[in-house]
Amino acid sequence: MDSTLHGNDIEKIVSADRAHVWHHLTQHKPFETGAPRIITEGRGMKVWDHNGKEYLDAVSGGVWTVNVGYGRERIADAVRDQLVQLNYFAGSAGSIPGALFAEKLLEKMPGLSRMYYCNSGSEANEKAFKMVRQIAHKKYGGVKHKILYRARDYHGTTIGCLSAGGQQERNAQYGPFAPGFVEVPHCLEYRKEDQDLGHLSGADYGRAAADAIEAVILREGPETIGALCLEPVTAGGGVIVPPEGYWPRVQEICQKYDILLHIDEVVCGVGRTGTWFGYQHYGIKPDFVTMAKGVASGYAAIACLVTTEEVFDMFKSNLDDPLDYFRDISTFGGCTAGPTAALVNMDIIEEEGLLANTVAMGERLVANLTALAGKHEVIGDVRGAGLFCGAELVSDRAAKTPVDEALAAKVVAECGAQGVIIGATNRSVPGYNNTLCFSPALIATAQDIDAITGAVDTALTRVFG
Repeated sequence: MDSTLHGNDIEKIVSADRAHVWHHLTQHKPFETGAPRIITEGRGMKVWDHNGKEYLDAVSGGVWTVNVGYGRERIADAVRDQLVQLNYFAGSAGSIPGALFAEKLLEKMPGLSRMYYCNSGSEANEKAFKMVRQIAHKKYGGVKHKILYRARDYHGTTIGCLSAGGQQERNAQYGPFAPGFVEVPHCLEYRKEDQDLGHLSGADYGRAAADAIEAVILREGPETIGALCLEPVTAGGGVIVPPEGYWPRVQEICQKYDILLHIDEVVCGVGRTGTWFGYQHYGIKPDFVTMAKGVASGYAAIACLVTTEEVFDMFKSNLDDPLDYFRDISTFGGCTAGPTAALVNMDIIEEEGLLANTVAMGERLVANLTALAGKHEVIGDVRGAGLFCGAELVSDRAAKTPVDEALAAKVVAECGAQGVIIGATNRSVPGYNNTLCFSPALIATAQDIDAITGAVDTALTRVFG
C-alpha cells in the first residue's frame, strides 16, 4: 500500500509536527536535526509512515491498544452513525450505546454489575481510589484509607496514579506524591533472589510472594488498609505473569482483612491475555476492575471502572445526607463514540473467535521466543499470557545480569529497520529496563508471529553477535 506523502507535503507535515507537537514519552532534542516518525495509515496488522515505509506492528499501536487491528470500517461506520444521532451528553444522563455496552460487557464479568464511564485508564484508576477514600470516610471514620500497590506495576500518569506507581523512573521528578499509598513487593519469580526467596519455586514461591503483601498489611495495620491495586499481569514493569498460588492467596488475604481488591485491566482487558479479562485466568473475585486501551481498540476514547453492586450500594444508602453519593464527573465519559466502538469491537472479537486465536498465537509466540533463547544466550527468561509476552535480556545468564537499557533499545531499532515494530521496557524500573515486549493485535496469524520473531532473531544477532 502506498501511503507516501510527496515533496512539499512531507516537508510541511514534518515541519508542523516538529514545531508544534509534544510527543509522549519522547526526548525532543534529536528532532532539532532529525525528523519525527509520523504514521499515516494502518490496515490489519500493518502501518505505514510518511515516507511510505511499511511496518508489521507487534505492539498494537505502540501501547497495547489496537486489539482488533487497523482499518475496521465496521467500527468507524457505527461511530459515524452514532455521532450524527447523538455525539455527547453529560454522564449524569444515560445514552443508548452506554447502556447497551455496559450490559454486554458485564455479562462477561460475573459478580460485577456497575460501570462508570470516564476519560482514560489513569482516570479510571483515580475513580477507584476516590471511591476507596470515600468508603473509608463513610464506614471507617476515614481510617481505612490506605491503598496498597505492587512494585513494578503501573497505574497511570496523574499524581494520584503515580503515587500508586511501582516504577521509580516513571515517578522521578514528579513528587511530592499523595499520602496513603504503600508499596508491596513484586511477584517476578525470575528475580526471586532479590526478595531472599531463591529457595522457593512454583506455587511455593507464589504463595510466599503473596504472603509478603500480608506482611506489609500487618506492618501498616489492617484497620488502615482500604484496597489493594494490582495488574493481573504486570505490563510496563517487565510483562510479569504471577506464579501459580499467588492469586488465590491474594484473594484470601483481602477477604481476611476486609480489603477491597482492585484489578487494573487497562492493558490486559478485553482479550489481550486470551480471556476477556486477565483476572479471569485465576478464579478471583475483584471489587473493582478498571479498563481502557483495548476496550474499543483505539477507534474511540473510552475507559471504564466496573464494580460490584455491594460497592455501588454504599453510595446511595442515605438520602438525608447531601454528600452521600459519588460526587464525580468525567466530561468525555459522556461521549457516545466510545461505547459505540466498544460494542462493535466486542462483536468482532466474538464473531472472529479472537480469544481462541489469542491463545493459539500466544502459544506460538512463546514457543518461538523460547526457541530463540536456545540460540541466543542473551535471552534469560521468556514469559507471557496470550498475545502479551516478554523476553528478558541478560549479559550473563547464570548471574541474570540485566543488559543495559540502551542495548535493548538497539534490538528494538534493529527490528524497526527490518519493518517490524516491537517494544521494550524503558525508563521505568532502575536497572531492569531490559525486557523486549510483544503485544500484536488479536488477529495475528502464524505468519505474523513468525515474522516478528524472525526479525528479533536477526536483531539479536546484529546487536550481540
